[in-house]
Amino acid sequence: MSDYNPYQNLLNTLDEAAQTLGYEQNDYEVLRHPERELAVSLPIRMDNGQIQVFTGYRTQHSTILGPAKGGLRFHPDSDENEVRALAGWMTIKNAIARLPYGGGKGGIKVDPKTLSQREQERLTRAFVRAIRPIIGVEQDVPAPDVGTNPQIMAWFADEYSALEGRWTPGVVTGKPLQVGGSLGRNEATGRGCMFTLKSYLAKKGKTLADVTLAVQGFGNVGSVGSLLMHREGVKITAIGDVNGCFYNPNGLDIEAAYHYANANGRSLAGYTEEGMSMISMEELLALDVDVLFMAALENQLNAGNMEKVRAKVILEGANGPTTNDADKYFFANGIDVLPDVLTNGGGVVVSYYEWVQNKAGLYWSEAEVNDKLEKNMKMSFDEVWDTQEQYQTYPRLAAYMTALRRLTETRNLKGFIG
Repeated sequence: MSDYNPYQNLLNTLDEAAQTLGYEQNDYEVLRHPERELAVSLPIRMDNGQIQVFTGYRTQHSTILGPAKGGLRFHPDSDENEVRALAGWMTIKNAIARLPYGGGKGGIKVDPKTLSQREQERLTRAFVRAIRPIIGVEQDVPAPDVGTNPQIMAWFADEYSALEGRWTPGVVTGKPLQVGGSLGRNEATGRGCMFTLKSYLAKKGKTLADVTLAVQGFGNVGSVGSLLMHREGVKITAIGDVNGCFYNPNGLDIEAAYHYANANGRSLAGYTEEGMSMISMEELLALDVDVLFMAALENQLNAGNMEKVRAKVILEGANGPTTNDADKYFFANGIDVLPDVLTNGGGVVVSYYEWVQNKAGLYWSEAEVNDKLEKNMKMSFDEVWDTQEQYQTYPRLAAYMTALRRLTETRNLKGFIG
């Protein structure tokens, strides 16, 4: 599906949400277009002395509810359409969580594994300088995403602060604790996925200990989410990343896999345990489990493989892993999709808490952060669930409808002159 456009995927769902709510196109047309997009060229002197130019992007989809907010990814496939879609999803996600944020996203077209740490630092600092005119604590606040981490966020904050002439930690979230990060931030997205699944199962009269699960993707979201759910009694029979898929019908030792991956650059390459066998990614996605935890990249469940899925629930830890075609197919066949804009919102919720703590200069305990996160995730789930029940529609559409109502009401209250 090389012609797949993730932003068109978003627009299709947005249009359907508006139609279901009875909105006219004038009511939400502004949300179909990103407010601001910037593409930059980043010349970097590599360790060997050669100059290499990288391309970076930052999109601010909407600032109706507040400053643009969303991650920065380093990935070789990053392009305008991907970043545009990710920024739009952040607009929806932040509205669902009732955060005072709009949606933004950034990307640099690079494989970070091919760069030394010094090269990564130079690239990060060059990107900050290039997008400086459109970012700021009250303007646009980046965060970590695929291929980036707290160290990169620390460089980001330091470079921005140098340009400002004062320490400004709130310009970016997902930082190490020593430079203004929040307790609980690193685990927040995976923990939020667990809270969403827990809320869903409660509606079905079940608990986490009642389900089996397979996970695609074992980076921060997949590994942390899997570990936390494993500790709550979920039996995880398969985990997979780019290095292979590991399967044990009796349940894998997720504690061991988690510690192995984290000791090896978040890679499962070479991992072994008793009773385990290797399967293909196609086989993993077709396993007969209760929950399929999608924690890799976009467009993983699509028209080419949707009919092979036997899981009863799709838990979206990644952004955009399910296409429109697959969404409709799953709904028609009784498979519930817990959508990304709801499920993986824990990261931005705790990013908001980090931002608030930076602005106030007052920091909370991890227990306080996790308690606030659980309450927010449950509130968001209940609102989307109620919308889904009211309109008898599929979960992603209900999530978009929840966000769209909030966004259009806010814009109308502010007024519109053009």
